[in-house]
Amino acid sequence: MNREEAYQILTKYMEGERYLQHSLAVEAIMKGLAKRLAPDQVERWGIVGLLHDLDEEQCEWQEHPEVHGPTSVEILKKEGINDQELFDAICAHNPASGVKARTNLQYAVLAADPMSGFLKAIAQIYPDKKITSVKHKSVNKRFRELRFASGANRDYMEAIEFTGLDLDEFIDIALEEMCSIADDLGL
Repeated sequence: MNREEAYQILTKYMEGERYLQHSLAVEAIMKGLAKRLAPDQVERWGIVGLLHDLDEEQCEWQEHPEVHGPTSVEILKKEGINDQELFDAICAHNPASGVKARTNLQYAVLAADPMSGFLKAIAQIYPDKKITSVKHKSVNKRFRELRFASGANRDYMEAIEFTGLDLDEFIDIALEEMCSIADDLGL
């Protein structure tokens, strides 16, 4: 599956603009991480990021968190996709699904998912609400403020360290990649 095919599947099952923007942000971060961790798999890692929340509007994940991820796998199978590595990575971004992150790809999507929302939350407190205004120092400061964006799981973001990257490198990559698609993100 290439990026265009993945995007067509995504937009077939996801209508909410906020969810689409989040998927694009995670895709961008995943591509940035792949440039460092798996340079020959940049598009593939991007596809994982793009599809990680495919089931967001298709299942009752708030009431049954364990179905978030496995429902995406069922959708992809229905679309004719048979890719266990993709399925495992999508499920690993939600440990409640029963799949624990074990590979760099899985740790990357586990960390990229909350980081995208965390950076967006920081951008929203700036007067211009632009991701390009967010600085690394601000991200570190807000990261330590546990009441700020409390829904952004800091343990998951710190799981990037299992890939060999540290949190500071991850912040720089995520900021750079989200800034590169700021217009698509409405930021």
